[in-house]
Amino acid sequence: MRRSFAFKLTLLTLVWLLLAIACEQVPVRAFWPVQFGALTTPVALLCTVLLALYWLRRNWRVAALPIVALGLTWPHVQRGLALHASLTEKSSRKEEKLANGEMLHSTFFIPPAKSVLLLSANVRIFNVYAALRDPNFASSKAFIHWLAASPADVLCLQEYYNVPTGLDRESKVFRTDEYLGRASGRHSFVSTSLTNVIGAEFGMAIFSRFPIVRQQTIPFGKLSQNHAMWADLARPAARTGTGRPDTIRVFNVHFQSMAMDAGDIATATESRAGLRDKAPNLLRRFRSGAVARGTQVDTVLACVARSPYPVLLAGDTNDLPYSYTYDQLADHLQNAWATVGLGLGATYNGKLPGLRIDQQFAGPQWQVLGCRVHREIKWSDHFPVEGLYQLSVNGEQ
Repeated sequence: MRRSFAFKLTLLTLVWLLLAIACEQVPVRAFWPVQFGALTTPVALLCTVLLALYWLRRNWRVAALPIVALGLTWPHVQRGLALHASLTEKSSRKEEKLANGEMLHSTFFIPPAKSVLLLSANVRIFNVYAALRDPNFASSKAFIHWLAASPADVLCLQEYYNVPTGLDRESKVFRTDEYLGRASGRHSFVSTSLTNVIGAEFGMAIFSRFPIVRQQTIPFGKLSQNHAMWADLARPAARTGTGRPDTIRVFNVHFQSMAMDAGDIATATESRAGLRDKAPNLLRRFRSGAVARGTQVDTVLACVARSPYPVLLAGDTNDLPYSYTYDQLADHLQNAWATVGLGLGATYNGKLPGLRIDQQFAGPQWQVLGCRVHREIKWSDHFPVEGLYQLSVNGEQ
């Protein structure tokens, strides 16, 4: 066979694809630049698809090479672009009246009796800061009300904010422990990482309609907004489908952000001067964030491995599906969107479109029934993610 340029390009692309996937598996703390190689995986996959289409019209035997490569790497295709049938689970459509008088239509899953409905969201401290708030705290009230009205059995919230009952300033708006907990029929585990001068609390939270029987915070060194937590939830016999009660463990995670400003990224790509000005700082932030998340995911997975109960894990991973962070989680757990989703499943509500940085994962004992991103909820820079799960027959306790 004559080794044409196209054939050589095909071989080089397949090698590139394999190396990019290999980069996802290298611990970031050992050699952080591999993250750049991992981020090229979707481009390598796209090039492989294009080459397969090219060769199908010219030489089917050569076309077999990229087609087989796509078959072998299909789970990686699904990581970034899930290609499953449309969701068929029944859902309820609710019409909520917002504080400004507008109506919001929001669709939730209707959880079957023996399933678990999990809603996770980075709530961006409910827009309490002056730079985020709107008149009369309209978005804050609407977001808290929406979460309280959700039929979810479990809420996993990051960048959580609460003003304890009894404090004066804005206490009625931000008594979120009360609104999302007792008033909504949920038990609560709030992990507070910071208390400000007025006594308001910042951190993470798990709210559950099932009793919380054990709980623990997982700090990543010094306790900060970036940490993890887990809670053991006791499901009554009526909710398990087995005729007997069981226990599940839910992890809520918030991994390190790169804190890379979208404006700086745009400036760096617009001109050589912008690149010289912004690139060094962007590179430092990229490196520190990637290394931190690599260590954090290893810490969390060590805790997951010790769980005696079926695990659900949700939160803001601050990393893309083509990264060491995601790869390690996907090696041990099944990603909800990649399992049943359709499309990109973007969760970042910002200037960089198409990013899925908020995830839900389930242990092997679970069947993922559905997953959706609530893109209609725009009160944060992250869209909430809703997943529906049921223990498989083999996973019953």
